[in-house]
Amino acid sequence: MSSLPPHLPPALSLLSALADAALKAGEVILRIRAEGLASGGLASARKSDESPVTAADLAAEAILREELARLLPGVPVIAEEAVAQGKGEAPADTFLLVDPLDGTREFIGASGEFTVNIGLVEAGVPSVGIVLAPAVNKLYAGATTAEGGLAFLGGNDAAPAGWTPIRCRPMPEKGLVAVASRSHFDPETSAFLAGLDIAESISCGSALKFGLVAEGRADLYPRFGTVCEWDVAAGHALVRAAGGSVRRPDGSALPYARTQADYRVHGFIARGREV
Repeated sequence: MSSLPPHLPPALSLLSALADAALKAGEVILRIRAEGLASGGLASARKSDESPVTAADLAAEAILREELARLLPGVPVIAEEAVAQGKGEAPADTFLLVDPLDGTREFIGASGEFTVNIGLVEAGVPSVGIVLAPAVNKLYAGATTAEGGLAFLGGNDAAPAGWTPIRCRPMPEKGLVAVASRSHFDPETSAFLAGLDIAESISCGSALKFGLVAEGRADLYPRFGTVCEWDVAAGHALVRAAGGSVRRPDGSALPYARTQADYRVHGFIARGREV
């Protein structure tokens, strides 16, 4: 930890360092994306679970693993592409969950709604999260400490001085604003939202949906399909730091480090501040 900026409080120092790592990965992703679009398309392959993977996923993960090993030596890194290749590290009481390119479908489809996600999990709970959307110039950063939560929205800048504090808004009884997946909207999500007083529904890609809840632009984000822990941890930490919650659909705590389940998460609901 000695390499972190000494003039910042510990939580902000860590957020700044992790943001810088995400920005380095984001630069490579944007370069590969620009080169691919200029040449007529972005090539992708299929993993064993039929999800797509690109050169940008692999390059970004390599950068993040190198940066995180330097910043937090000895802390295991559970990263999507390494796990897919059978090279995943074993989680410990404190470990990192990394999705180097969340929203690969949006990336391939030339949408800007893809993110770099870094989540730090301590004692089973996400405590620090970075969600960077490099193509739309958005950086979300959040940490929960003994003193409380810190959550911010910035641009493509790792300096906290340029970040704006954000908070979840109190959950209203009526007129909720919901955000849902652009690529994975399903009948169960539709039925869930139909049972609520929804004033507005927003479609969005990747972990940006957690950001909208954290900054008070949306009240809830339901997801009933299966995702992986690295899809959720950073956004969970962010929403938690901003005063909201992320739980299973039945209201129970969302578990992490579930190696026996291949890190699968079978649905969750992110909510703003409960009144």
